[in-house]
Amino acid sequence: MPGHRESHLVARIGWLRAAVLGANDGIVSTASLIIGVAAGGGSQGAILVAGAAGLAAGAMSMAAGEYVSVSSQADTETADLAREKAEILADPASEHAELAGIYRERGLDAPLAEQVAAQLMAGDALAAHARDELGISASLAARPIQAAVTSALTFTVGAALPLLMVVLLPADWLVIGVSVAALAFLALLGAVGGRAGGAPIGRAMLRVTFWGALAMAATAGIGRLVGTVV
Repeated sequence: MPGHRESHLVARIGWLRAAVLGANDGIVSTASLIIGVAAGGGSQGAILVAGAAGLAAGAMSMAAGEYVSVSSQADTETADLAREKAEILADPASEHAELAGIYRERGLDAPLAEQVAAQLMAGDALAAHARDELGISASLAARPIQAAVTSALTFTVGAALPLLMVVLLPADWLVIGVSVAALAFLALLGAVGGRAGGAPIGRAMLRVTFWGALAMAATAGIGRLVGTVV
């Protein structure tokens, strides 16, 4: 149909990556911190303070880290586009030949590749080179603010879940209770992320729960060791 546009899952990749990373890090880091302090013999009040501090620090760290890293990507894209624009203005014939060569490599015969390259160069030459030579498109372009806000918000939500367990559970049950709850939250996150990204749900759940369990086991061991020494 004229004007029909399909909706593809790849269009979600910018915010979905940041959301899954933020929520996963919020659950794993905060649960691991809580378990480590609890295994070391910390009081419930101390555990709650440590968890809350971890939530605040982690959310700000995620926002800053995502903004800086994605901004670096955006700067690189901007620099590449500026250089490509200058090359098109300086030597359009070479850029036309380069674009036609890309289309020949993708399966078009030489005359058709030349025709397609000529029509695209006559329209928006920079957009054609950005898409087909540099691999830069609107759906995959770096968006620093979106990544930072998404990561900070999802980290906060993820971190709040194990922190809630500290309020609800008695001190003697914190290590096992937070561990089980965190693994359940991670499994749910894996299922949601897999569903949103079109990936196999079982594989996504296994992936996040395995690494989460490993992190929590390591911090519990360190907490017990340090607590015994102290």
